[in-house]
Amino acid sequence: MKGKNKPIISLDNVWKNYQVGDVKVSALRGVSLDINLGEFVAITGASGSGKSTMMNMVGALDVPTKGAIFLDGKNISEMHESDLAAIRGKKIGFVFQQFNLLSTLTAIENVMLPMEFQDVSDSRTKALSALNLVGLGDRVNHKPKEMSGGQQQRVAIARALVNNPEVILADEPTGNLDSKTGKEIMTLFTKLNKEGKTIVLITHDMNLIKYGRRIVRLADGQVVGR
Repeated sequence: MKGKNKPIISLDNVWKNYQVGDVKVSALRGVSLDINLGEFVAITGASGSGKSTMMNMVGALDVPTKGAIFLDGKNISEMHESDLAAIRGKKIGFVFQQFNLLSTLTAIENVMLPMEFQDVSDSRTKALSALNLVGLGDRVNHKPKEMSGGQQQRVAIARALVNNPEVILADEPTGNLDSKTGKEIMTLFTKLNKEGKTIVLITHDMNLIKYGRRIVRLADGQVVGR
């Protein structure tokens, strides 16, 4: 069994530069950070602090201009996109503010989608298990328009969980929900963390930050508190 003190994600002197016309903008400036297996980390900062860029780095959605990113010991900053996509599918589950469900598919069909790219057997059984885990076993054949916002986000969480990733990356996951439903979603994340999932929460919402067992603060593309 892997030890909980083992870094599952490591950023080593990560820089990310963008060219905007004639101006070079550094969205991240020499960020070094370890996220250990089993942690619940909240990454926060004001608009323009580098949160979105940090999310893209942590989630293997982008590669740094300079520096290295390690996911479960592998340097993903040197991988091609096809390899990145494969490792994302196995190691990371994504939950976004926009639920990103396909409106023409039922709940269980939406949850089954990630498994289509991973050659998984018994995909329907595993999707049903994931929906039961988030309390939606009675909504498997409902389409998004037939569900509340909170139920749609639970479907999105089930979809993130279905390949049993080690890391759940949640970007403003309650942004489209009322406060009561948002609290229910965060309680679910807390439960998943207690069961061993590593949770990385990207947010500017002070009401969500408190759920993190460690808070990483960004300002001007640098870590200013951890």
